[in-house]
Amino acid sequence: MAAPRRDTRGIVDASGLFTRVQFRRRTPAVPLRPYVEHYWLIDWDLSEPYATHVVPHPCVNLVFQRYADRPGFAEVTGAGRALFAQKLTGRGRVCGVQFRPGGFRPFTPERPATDWTDRRLPLTTVFGTGETAGAVPGPETAAPGAEPEAAVPMAGPDAVAAVLEPEDEDARVAALDAFLIPRLRAGPHTLAQADLAMALADRIRTDRTIRRVADFAASEGLSVRALQRLFAGYVGVSPKWMLLRYRVHEALERAAADADIDWATLAAELGYSDQAHLIREVTATVGVPPTAYVR
Repeated sequence: MAAPRRDTRGIVDASGLFTRVQFRRRTPAVPLRPYVEHYWLIDWDLSEPYATHVVPHPCVNLVFQRYADRPGFAEVTGAGRALFAQKLTGRGRVCGVQFRPGGFRPFTPERPATDWTDRRLPLTTVFGTGETAGAVPGPETAAPGAEPEAAVPMAGPDAVAAVLEPEDEDARVAALDAFLIPRLRAGPHTLAQADLAMALADRIRTDRTIRRVADFAASEGLSVRALQRLFAGYVGVSPKWMLLRYRVHEALERAAADADIDWATLAAELGYSDQAHLIREVTATVGVPPTAYVR
């Protein structure tokens, strides 16, 4: 697997954020790399409050966090369709896990990815609290061939402390590895479907020639309905929504890098019917028109 991404896609005003916090991406342990995009670590010590905004990626994040006004805690955040905002004050720390789109399902094989979409859930709600606890049972049964549930470490306060307390960054990364590896417990069927979902999602992210979901499904030998079912179960959002979100990500990144960008040309390159369509979509996502965003 490749090294962690270096782009800032999804981070609104990335330069402003990076002047205020220490932001790093780290690579997970080898068994986790097919499913985890990267770890992301943030530390800050601010004299004035700062509000950070993110246009979420179509994926699940596991976030261990500690803020100035509350003790450490952890939560699972599903693919979010709305702009995410977080106020940072004083001193704090976040240790996050960004799963690949489709990559979280092997850690919670009983639950479809739509169970997490647009939700922020406590760690113990998703993974349980006991030494043998896994994901809380849901409406979807384990996939055929799923392996018996094995004992895994606790998912309560001790796990949170193990990730957040070490001052050594490598120790925090090791704690994330230790938490996740025992929870990679899906059977062959679920793993195969996750691999397919991740591959299709990656093509949507990287292949600019994709314009219509129907054509994309046909090129992969799938019906539109089969593609939609796969994404509902493993990604949590529709293929069409993912396609639109990645277009917005690229538009925002390129606008941030070039204040004099030609919006009509960019709209054509990203597959929009016209400049107005792109501007409407960016405005709906970040709350302001792109001309205001790049100032």
